[in-house]
Amino acid sequence: MQLEDYFDFQRPDDIRVRGTRVGIETILYDFIHRSRTPEEIAQSYPSVTLEQVYATILYYLHNKEAVSKYIADWLEWGERQRKEQELNPPPPVLRLRKLKAEREAMKKANESAISAG
Repeated sequence: MQLEDYFDFQRPDDIRVRGTRVGIETILYDFIHRSRTPEEIAQSYPSVTLEQVYATILYYLHNKEAVSKYIADWLEWGERQRKEQELNPPPPVLRLRKLKAEREAMKKANESAISAG
């Protein structure tokens, strides 16, 4: 078995652990940035085996430059998505913000009435 056999290379920006919907970036982010052990990672994702976690880490170590760029691109994409969502929030988020503002206004009105009375 080749190391690459552990993965589905769906697109250059989408590499998944074969047989799962888990991207290698998910495992590697936990390993690199959260300092989680392979055992902890495998326990967090029931569809991924410990062997697959180790294979992902090994793939990263064998292809460190390319995979580091892959992860950096993924992190950058995520940041762009968060900024775009802040600028153009979906309707449910707008409704939640409106409800929160209304509750805050009611709370302040009640507090003002209590302190005035």
